[in-house]
Amino acid sequence: MVTILDVARLAGVSKATVSRALNGKVFVREEVKARIMQAIADTGYRPNLLARNLANSKTNSVGLVITNGLYNGPFFSSMIYHAATCSESHSRQLVLADGKHSAQDERNAIDLLLELRCEAIMIYPKYLSVSELDDIIDSNQTPVVVINRELIRNKNQCVFIDHRRSSEEMVEHLLAQGHRQIAFVAGICGSPTGERRLRGYRDALRKAGISPDPKLVVRGAWSTESGYEAGRQLLAQNIPFTCVLAANDDMAIGLAKAFQEAGKRLPEDISLAGFDDSVIGKYFTPALTTMHVPMDDMIRDAVEILLNPDEAHISSHLGRLVNRDSVARRVNGVNEHTS
Repeated sequence: MVTILDVARLAGVSKATVSRALNGKVFVREEVKARIMQAIADTGYRPNLLARNLANSKTNSVGLVITNGLYNGPFFSSMIYHAATCSESHSRQLVLADGKHSAQDERNAIDLLLELRCEAIMIYPKYLSVSELDDIIDSNQTPVVVINRELIRNKNQCVFIDHRRSSEEMVEHLLAQGHRQIAFVAGICGSPTGERRLRGYRDALRKAGISPDPKLVVRGAWSTESGYEAGRQLLAQNIPFTCVLAANDDMAIGLAKAFQEAGKRLPEDISLAGFDDSVIGKYFTPALTTMHVPMDDMIRDAVEILLNPDEAHISSHLGRLVNRDSVARRVNGVNEHTS
């Protein structure tokens, strides 16, 4: 393996001179620097950028903590893509750390990024509480921003979506189409996102003078498989419903399969809607009505908060209704498919 000593020998200088030329912190004559750069090219030497940057307390990298339980799905793949491209647009390298299966694992992932001297850290938490996240921000000099959680003490260090209001808006749309018996497939119990979407569903029904039926609320686990099982459970109850809102698009796709296997037509027999606006929903048949979550805007704002903290930034976002073919208008007790 080529070393810095090999470069120094070929260029006729000391190792310290090569190091100074690479660091750029001390002036090195242009003719000497040219010899060093030529020697690097001739030998194929690759400087240890991490070691060099650690010495300078700067790595030009942005860390992202996300648990591996969230990797599996198009929504979170898109999130990581936006985090990587946004970091790149600021000439930063994205470093991904796995939050694994507990709050302590998420802490360990944060500690790893701190040890790597990441310039700033984004956290998409699953296990850490709001108070724990506030404590982490308060106890570290490295800038930290939390995605998809509203903080109490560090309101300028978080970017989140109003899931309750977004869910309320979706249910209001379904009600406007004439649906009154609307089922809901919730996420895992205890998920902040899932609980807020469930609350928005119930609030919208109550505002419309409809008492939420607890039997029309079933739990999923965010996955397509869990949506499929939730669909089978809803059908087995023999309780009438004309529309189902799933707490994410993945579960909505599973619901569709369960309904179609039971001989139900979408949307003529059952209307269906989801959340997140995953790519698959656009190309599904019928194309899925959903609530778009502006993850690209949220990631952009998170990176801007970290790298340009003195500027004003938007922390709270709202979803945007994407009306497609999977919801039919209910007229005189019949779902009318207008497409």
